[in-house]
Amino acid sequence: ELYVRGQHGYWASLRVEPDLISRIKKTQKEDSEIWTIIKNLDEQTEFRLDEDDVKIEHQRASGLLQPLDIPVWKWDEISMDFVIGLPRTQRRHDAIWVVVDRLTKSAHFLPIRKDYSVSKLADTFQQEIVRLHGTSSAIVSDRDPRFASRFWKGLQKA
Repeated sequence: ELYVRGQHGYWASLRVEPDLISRIKKTQKEDSEIWTIIKNLDEQTEFRLDEDDVKIEHQRASGLLQPLDIPVWKWDEISMDFVIGLPRTQRRHDAIWVVVDRLTKSAHFLPIRKDYSVSKLADTFQQEIVRLHGTSSAIVSDRDPRFASRFWKGLQKA
């Protein structure tokens, strides 16, 4: 509880309810209107203009986004992304691999080439990140699951 006293003797009280989010989630589960919307979004149709003609894509909606838990320890959970399309350096690097600690938001910017294999990326990760911070227990990336799987396997071999 937090009490605030104003200049003229006014008091204000603020209480944070820790179960607010759980109450919201429970209410959303019971809301029939939300479930109707979700059912209608089950199959999403998207129109896209192509150079030659109009294409229609049928895809399943990805569902509701789930928030990630806050990490407990620094460098235990990381996120990574690739910045590509950069001019080539003297060492032939043309991309930057950004590895960010999800707790502290500290980052490493690793120069790489966009044609590096997954095993080369795993070796670089081992030399630059694991050497300084240890092995992470979770990696968040916007790459496809096949890349994440191959990366973890490459990291096991490194």
